[in-house]
Amino acid sequence: MHNSLASRLLVRLLLLFALVTVISIAILTKWGFDELTAQTDKDSHVNPSEANGYNYALNAKDAQIQRLKQEVLTLRTQILLLQNNHSGNNGLPGRLPPPPLPLQAAVSSSISSNSSVPGTLLHPQQTPETTAATMTHHYDCSSYIRKQVGAAEILHGLPLNNEYEMMPFNHFTFTRVYPIDLGLGKRVVEKPIGYRRRDLLEAVNKALDSLNRNHTARAKAKGGQALNEVAKYTLDDFVEGIYRTEPTTGSQYELYFQSIKHQTHVVRKALIMRPFAPLQTVQLSEVAPSAVIHVIVPLAGRLRSFRSFMQMFGQLKDRRLQLLIVYFGESGLKEAQSIAGNLERVQLLALNETFSRAKALRVGAEHIETGKASQDALLFMCDVDIVFTAKFLERCRWNAAAGKKVYYPVVFSLYNPHVVYTLQGKPLPSEEEQLIISRDTGFWRDFGYGMTCQYRSDFLQIRGFDEEIVGWGGEDVMLYRKYVRSKIKIIRATDPGIFHRWHTKICTSSLSADQYRACIRSRALNEASHAQLGFLAFQDEIAAASAMSVTHS
Repeated sequence: MHNSLASRLLVRLLLLFALVTVISIAILTKWGFDELTAQTDKDSHVNPSEANGYNYALNAKDAQIQRLKQEVLTLRTQILLLQNNHSGNNGLPGRLPPPPLPLQAAVSSSISSNSSVPGTLLHPQQTPETTAATMTHHYDCSSYIRKQVGAAEILHGLPLNNEYEMMPFNHFTFTRVYPIDLGLGKRVVEKPIGYRRRDLLEAVNKALDSLNRNHTARAKAKGGQALNEVAKYTLDDFVEGIYRTEPTTGSQYELYFQSIKHQTHVVRKALIMRPFAPLQTVQLSEVAPSAVIHVIVPLAGRLRSFRSFMQMFGQLKDRRLQLLIVYFGESGLKEAQSIAGNLERVQLLALNETFSRAKALRVGAEHIETGKASQDALLFMCDVDIVFTAKFLERCRWNAAAGKKVYYPVVFSLYNPHVVYTLQGKPLPSEEEQLIISRDTGFWRDFGYGMTCQYRSDFLQIRGFDEEIVGWGGEDVMLYRKYVRSKIKIIRATDPGIFHRWHTKICTSSLSADQYRACIRSRALNEASHAQLGFLAFQDEIAAASAMSVTHS
């Protein structure tokens, strides 16, 4: 039975090879690319769409040949597997007689011409099972890529549920990107740098490679014309492009080229796609046992905010939580000590110095005692106007690991509640009821880096803050940049469990020019949303319009 099945498979193999040979001969003789190119160049009246149809037919034939070759490889592997299964040669794999010479050469050529499949023919040290697995993997990857390209909205439109599902493109040139998502810098135009520049450059180079792939054939079609005289596109010929990323299929690029050297009016367009690969499981692990979190809060005055902070802290049920207050100056010190109380997990450290957030966090980190000299400490560097939940504390533990990663949550910053609720005609709710995430109540503070969870060993090894910075702001950005330039992974993510309360911000003239501008910017962003500030700016005009409508009624 096995022999008959193997014979049938071998017959199918021979028939497929014969079909591949016939198609190859037909293409080389009748549909050869050189002949097509020569015909297109000689006949200037040929319809461009007709030429595109020839190229499309040629590509379709090439794809069909590749599929047939893949089937030949698959059938050959199945024959080897069947022979191996029924052979009883002392456990050694059996072997079929070698196929006819043309077939063997075709299979060898097919394998060696595809760089994705290692090796040429079945190596004596390779088992048929491993070869079959390799070929199957290659076939699955190719099929998946074709599936991704077919599913993407790149060659045709796709019906969507509403306008919110539409993924807009970003316009770009070599020197400028015009992003639809403004990102951290909130810039409407920016230079492509880092990963983005490498991504766009790879897409342009891929398009150039495709445009120039048949450069030699075009030269031959023009009667042996020198290669350097035939139009060949370079990076200088790139005009502009657009790109976008569909979350499930991949990144798409539409690129436009126009030859500068030959001063032609012809514009060539290239559609390029970087398909997403199938999802891969990289690692499975258990989260480490809950570490004790040491919260460090710098403070000078701000006693009303400190009282609210202590009320929030006292309501947290997490027992693996310690609080260290680093208080500067003598003004308000006794009241601060009274508010802190004598709780076992709260400690107040007084420094009779000028306020410095950088120094407070460094002194606090060094002051913390863990019980063992070799034991590390998980720090949460916090401010007195911050509110956080128990769920945030869990994420603080999950996203920080000594020597590996630090957590920089993006805090939700609340607007001025007197503006938010007055414009809506609502009474001012309690502080706890104000913790609502919406576009009318606040914004994600993506420019703030003051709140962070990291281990003390990482903080000290990276040399902490710049303590020469005195007053408001700047030190947290410097620390963040140190981690950006290190090999420690930064987890930067929005966190719905941590809020920045609105408070009156005073920007004094004693600040440096950069600090003062940052303070004013922060003050403006914290006050209200763009629409709410508009209502405040035009409130007289709105009131006059309302009075007029009442008069007419």
